[in-house]
Amino acid sequence: MCDLLYRSLQYTLSRIKGHGYRIDRSVPFGVLMGVSCRRLVWVLRGILKCLLSERKFRFVFMAPGVNLRNAVLVRFGKAVTLERGVIIDGLSLQGNELGDNVMIGAYTTLQASMLSRMGTGLRFGKNSSCGPYSHIGAGGLITIGDGVAMGQHVSFHAENHNFERTDVPIRLQGVNSKGIVIAHDCWVGANTTFLDGAHVGHGCVIGAGSVVRGEIPPYSIAVGAPARVIRSRLPEGTTPALSHSNATGDVS
Repeated sequence: MCDLLYRSLQYTLSRIKGHGYRIDRSVPFGVLMGVSCRRLVWVLRGILKCLLSERKFRFVFMAPGVNLRNAVLVRFGKAVTLERGVIIDGLSLQGNELGDNVMIGAYTTLQASMLSRMGTGLRFGKNSSCGPYSHIGAGGLITIGDGVAMGQHVSFHAENHNFERTDVPIRLQGVNSKGIVIAHDCWVGANTTFLDGAHVGHGCVIGAGSVVRGEIPPYSIAVGAPARVIRSRLPEGTTPALSHSNATGDVS
């Protein structure tokens, strides 16, 4: 009976996620049942909220306390997971898009705009995730590629205050934004901060506690504040072929 349940759940999750999914058989049966029941409640909540806000059926897992604001401007892929206390405000010029199998950690905030200024928005690639207590401020366009894994307390700040004048308070001088790009298949450590204009190439590893600004070349390992490349993941003498994403800054 237990084996049948494990196999049934694996099959169901594989169908939902669109790829093979294996459950660790060392997970106790009782725990597995508890997780299954909790996830069932989450998906029913997600389906209901999406039907009410978008008038569309979306297979989204939503934990208690998820707050969707301006939800008509939020687009979900399949099997997106929003953990407890997540806040997503869709108000932006291009909206917020979360791809298939994206996971947003507990008490994370995604927002782009204030009433005084519309921000651009966010593109979150498939199979990517950010850990709990993160903040994604998409005043400028934030583009996160596929398969990007991020730890907790990661923050994005895709705009800067203008401060050239001294006769006008900084808060009244407006802002400027270049946007932030993280290409596919990157790993970002906890407590990392991305500043406006940051561009992280394909396959990079960013060490915990780093402050990223400017460009990090593909397949680099970068650490520090500001983040500096300490070595490449590629064998010596190897030059990565530039994909369209690396050449243009568009990871789509």
